[in-house]
Amino acid sequence: MKKWLLVALGAVAAGTAAVVAQSGATGNLVYNSQASDPAPRKFDEDQVAIFKKQYPGINMTHNIVDIEGFKTAIRTYLASDNPPDVLTWYAGNRMRAFAERGLAADISDVWTKNGWTKSFPKGMQELSKSEGKFVFVPTNYYWWAMYYRKDTFAKLGLKEATSWTQLLGLCDKLNAAGITPIVTGSKFLWPLGGWFDFLNMRVNGPKFHFDVTDGKIPYTDARVRKVFTYWKQLMDRKCFNSDSASLDWHEAAALMTATEPKGGMFLIGDFIRDQWKDGNEKTQLDFFRFPIINSQVPVGEEAPTDGYFLPAKAKNLDNAKLFLGFIGSKELMEKGVKELGRLAPRSDVDPALYASKPQIAKAQATIIGKADAIAQFYDRDTDPEMANIGMKGFQEFMSNPGALDSILKRLEAARVRIFK
Repeated sequence: MKKWLLVALGAVAAGTAAVVAQSGATGNLVYNSQASDPAPRKFDEDQVAIFKKQYPGINMTHNIVDIEGFKTAIRTYLASDNPPDVLTWYAGNRMRAFAERGLAADISDVWTKNGWTKSFPKGMQELSKSEGKFVFVPTNYYWWAMYYRKDTFAKLGLKEATSWTQLLGLCDKLNAAGITPIVTGSKFLWPLGGWFDFLNMRVNGPKFHFDVTDGKIPYTDARVRKVFTYWKQLMDRKCFNSDSASLDWHEAAALMTATEPKGGMFLIGDFIRDQWKDGNEKTQLDFFRFPIINSQVPVGEEAPTDGYFLPAKAKNLDNAKLFLGFIGSKELMEKGVKELGRLAPRSDVDPALYASKPQIAKAQATIIGKADAIAQFYDRDTDPEMANIGMKGFQEFMSNPGALDSILKRLEAARVRIFK
C-alpha cells in the first residue's frame, strides 16, 4: 500500500491533523452511505476525512442516509441520470439484481490495479462478480448468532443451548423469571429473514435452503412446511415478545440493552454490540451458535457481507475508482477491525488484530470457521421482490400461525411469477 495511506492512518490514530497530500486528482465525487448508526457513522466520516486530505483537489460530497431510507432510495438513485458516484450495498442477490440489469459499473480494472485477486479469498471474489465481471468491493462481514445477556444467564444459572430441546428449555426458564426469552422486531420485516434462514438450514440443510432462495423449490413443499413447525414450537412456548411487529430492531435490542433487561436473547447480527450505549457490551453480551436441529445435514451459517459499488451512470467514475481503491485497502480494513470489530474479507489482514478481540476470535473458531456453507441472508440471497413478499409472510405467520396454508400458497404464487 502507498506510503501516504500509512502516514494518514498514523495521523488519525495519533489524533493529529498531519497528512501527506500528493495526488493531483481533481473534479467532483459524490458518496452516499447507509452508515447511520453511531459507531459506523464515525468510522465512515473518519475514512472520508482521510481520503479528502489525500485528494484535496477532489470536491467530495458525503451523504449519510438512515438504513431503511437508503434501501428505498437506492432504486431512485440508480434510475436517475445523475446518481451518486459511490454507494454502499450488500453482496449476494441484492448486488447481482442491480448488476444484471446494467445498473452497476464494471470495476474489474480496480481489482486488477490493486492486485485484489491475490488478497481476497476466492469466496469473496465470487461474491463480488456478476457475469464474470467484478462489480463490488467487499469491506466487512459479520456473523449472525443467538446473542444473550451474560449477566442474566449467570444470575439464573443458565447455559448456552447447543440443541433445540435446550433452546426450548431456556425459553421456559426465562419466562419463569419474568423475562422475555427471545426478543425480535419485525416492523421493517428483515430480522425475521434470519429465523427462516437458520431454521431451514438446520432442518433441511444449506443446499436445500439455497435452492429455495434461488426459486427452485416450491414454498408449498412439505420440507418447507416443516420449517414452520419448529418456528411454531417457539411461539407455543411463548419465546417471543408479543409486540414484535410494532418494533424495529433497535427498539427490540433496547429490551436487552436496558440496565434492567427485559429480554434474554436475540437472533441478530454482531452489529447489536453497537447498541450498548454504556460501553458494557464486553461484560454483558455474548452469543452462541444457532442450535443444531438435524444432525444429518451440513451446517450453514449467516455471514452477510457489506461493501461498495459504482452506479453505471456515475459521472465521476475515475474519482470513484480512486475511492474504491482506498476503502478496499488492507490498512482501511485493519482500521475497521480495530474500531468496529467487524471481520475483514481480505486474507492478508493481520491475524493479531483478531487475537485482541475475544468475541471475533471466538466467532471465527466456533461459528464461521466450522461452517459447511455461508448464507448472505434471506433478503440478500433471494430476488428482492420475493424477499419482500416472503418476509411479509413470515411476519403474518408470527401474528397468526393458523394462516400458514394461505401464506405458503401466496409465497408459492409469487415464486412462480417471479422466477418463472
